[in-house]
Amino acid sequence: MTRKNLFAFSGAVFAALFATSVMAEQSNKGAGDFFNNSPESVAPAFHDAPKQSELSALNYVNQPPMVPHSVKNYQVTKNVNQCLNCHSVEASRVTGATRISPTHFADRDGNIGSSSSPRRYFCLQCHVSQSDVEPIVPNEFKPMKGYGK
Repeated sequence: MTRKNLFAFSGAVFAALFATSVMAEQSNKGAGDFFNNSPESVAPAFHDAPKQSELSALNYVNQPPMVPHSVKNYQVTKNVNQCLNCHSVEASRVTGATRISPTHFADRDGNIGSSSSPRRYFCLQCHVSQSDVEPIVPNEFKPMKGYGK
């Protein structure tokens, strides 16, 4: 390519990229309405869960148990896990809370450690607070035979 052609080609690429970013920005102006009204964002406002309730029935093998109390404002970060204030092995003896499962001490290779495995540290990835609300979207899930209500 000659220098003139290279310069023209570079200019065309730059113009195309600029035009694409402007068009993308303009097309997203109405996207807020779409995302604000999607089923994922119309969940009922968090309500006061009972201080303590009975555990829900499990619906399949190895289902993580649901949390029978509110977890609103619980801090679970890489440095702090407020769930362990009651559910660690030591604390559960004092609090009477359900102790974390022995499976939470196994690493990805199945080796058992003396503390919770990093892959099982973020409780709220699997365990959710139970609440009695209507489904946001239709749900045809059926529990396994012998499980559920």
